[in-house]
Amino acid sequence: MQFLMMVLSHPDRERDPIVPEEMAEMGEYNDALRKAGLLLSVAGLHPSATGARVDFQDGRTSVTDGPFTESKELVAGFWLLQAESREEVIAWARRVPFRNGRVEIRRVAEGSDTGYETAPPGTRARAGQAEPRDDEERSEK
Repeated sequence: MQFLMMVLSHPDRERDPIVPEEMAEMGEYNDALRKAGLLLSVAGLHPSATGARVDFQDGRTSVTDGPFTESKELVAGFWLLQAESREEVIAWARRVPFRNGRVEIRRVAEGSDTGYETAPPGTRARAGQAEPRDDEERSEK
């Protein structure tokens, strides 16, 4: 089973500096996850000021640029883990080297959970991202 451990932060804390000692501890924690064979992916996220939100209403989309100061919590980073159970992930989450903070754990819906054995039609299976709808602009990269 795959699980997403999300680091939750408050908008006021996005500007807090990263302490080198804490980064070293986080590196050791990530190495332990890797050695245990659980770690699929890990990343920290840039502040919400560099992000955007896409809202959907009555078939139309609108985009709001960050920062998202009205939010109570923001996702600041994540770990994607492959584990045997939720309890195993909780045990690892308890070891995150935070002095203050919050980690939310969610099980990833996999093929049999969604009713799709393969990627649904109209999606990019390799990237795991849906293709733009006809009413959306397609950006060329």
